Amino acid sequence: MPEPAYLADTNILLRLARRDDPDYSVVRTALQQLQRRGTLFCYTSQNLAEFWNVATRPKGRNGFGLSVAQADSEARLIESKLILLPDNEQVHREWRRLVVAHGVMGVQVHDARLVAAMHVHGIFHLLTLNEQDFTRYPDITVMHPQNVAQP
Repeated sequence: MPEPAYLADTNILLRLARRDDPDYSVVRTALQQLQRRGTLFCYTSQNLAEFWNVATRPKGRNGFGLSVAQADSEARLIESKLILLPDNEQVHREWRRLVVAHGVMGVQVHDARLVAAMHVHGIFHLLTLNEQDFTRYPDITVMHPQNVAQP
């Protein structure tokens, strides 16, 4: 049976871009283990926008302080390695349904948008460092990189 595809949360993409990040090794190891099993990884335009936000934000404001050219290079790498789950009207409708059904408020609307894209595109596994952010969605499997079992 083929391995399920995973959406890579933005925090996963950010850790991969910074080798000096404390979570870099655990994220990289988890991705390598899943890839060896044939797992495909996906992203959304929202993931890339969130990545770009942090990548180009000044270091003094909790960002990476990259130039546009550097951020573009990192974004191109993500685009070349992962599969884009495109936005469409179905994703919007599913997002609206989710925020109402689960009483989503504030910054958590962004996580609901990722889940909406997953639902529409048939992706039911998420790799993230923030498992708690997704507990309200029982129909997806949320995996922390530390919990990726050895083959």
